[in-house]
Amino acid sequence: MIISNLQNSGRIESLHPLFKKLFDYVKTHDLLHTPCGRIELEGDKLFINNVNPTCVTAETQVLELHHEYIDVHILLEGKETIGWKAIEDLTQEKQPYQAEGDCALYTDKPTTYVNLLPGQFAIVFPEDPHAPVIGEGKIRKLIGKVKL
Repeated sequence: MIISNLQNSGRIESLHPLFKKLFDYVKTHDLLHTPCGRIELEGDKLFINNVNPTCVTAETQVLELHHEYIDVHILLEGKETIGWKAIEDLTQEKQPYQAEGDCALYTDKPTTYVNLLPGQFAIVFPEDPHAPVIGEGKIRKLIGKVKL
């Protein structure tokens, strides 16, 4: 998991060939005032889900895990907490991995929490079980989906 802000995205853009394209797009478009939905940048290789979810409590949120995509959670408005736990420590599978949707779910409790403010992002790799959208009220965020 990598935590940073959009101002410093250049430091990590070399970690994947599509990161720069994602961050350049986010920095040059007013996505807070763009309708929610999917924004395709490079078909299924790179797209953004522009969402406006209602946060949930840490006690009720589950950990999710992806195999095919790296998630880049970029907060636009509000405050979001994201939980994390080492993949080796997962024991409570709720939903086995499903290729359609690229997701497995676990009810284990995170061991670490990070708080995101607008302009900050969290990159979660397939080895990063994460519990997003923890907090209060509605938030506006982008979830960049970067194909491995």
